Amino acid sequence: MTDTDLHSVHDDQHPSVPPRAKRRRPLLMALIVFLLIAIPAGYIVISAEQSRDSGEGKELEAAATGLTNAFPSKVQQRIYNVPVPVGSTPVYYYETNSWQTSSLFVQFRTNEWGLEHYLAAVGTSTAALKKDQKTIPPGQASKVGWDLTADGPWSGTTTTDRAPHPNQRIMVNYDEPGHPVVYTVSTVKF
Repeated sequence: MTDTDLHSVHDDQHPSVPPRAKRRRPLLMALIVFLLIAIPAGYIVISAEQSRDSGEGKELEAAATGLTNAFPSKVQQRIYNVPVPVGSTPVYYYETNSWQTSSLFVQFRTNEWGLEHYLAAVGTSTAALKKDQKTIPPGQASKVGWDLTADGPWSGTTTTDRAPHPNQRIMVNYDEPGHPVVYTVSTVKF
């Protein structure tokens, strides 16, 4: 027997094992493909819905022609430096915008503590309030329907700052003792 005969005899005695066939898992593959498509699609749908809701809210706000009964957004309060004290109620605001100036009109009822903290936050104090001083002109007040010419215990002050910081005209009505009503027009010039 030759060397090659030995190998062939040896191969014949032990048949080779065929390679193992890969089992496909169609259910697992289908699930993976589904998830790869469904998860991003779900995020797109949620994002589109949130974007649409945000646009509708901004459209309603832009269409407003008078005071809105709500707190100004945190961004508006920060830009115009009008930090409405917590616990103030009711709160109204209105924003106007143009190329050169933007103004935020804010009205709220607070208590003595809230008034002191509000004035300190905008850079003034209750000592700066001058009795019977009307700092918001009637033309500006009429934009939002304020009648600040009525008799009553009024006090007013202003804050002035260099651009881009806002200037404020503040009037306080002490008609109800212990619960002053604050009227502020904060203007930013560009």
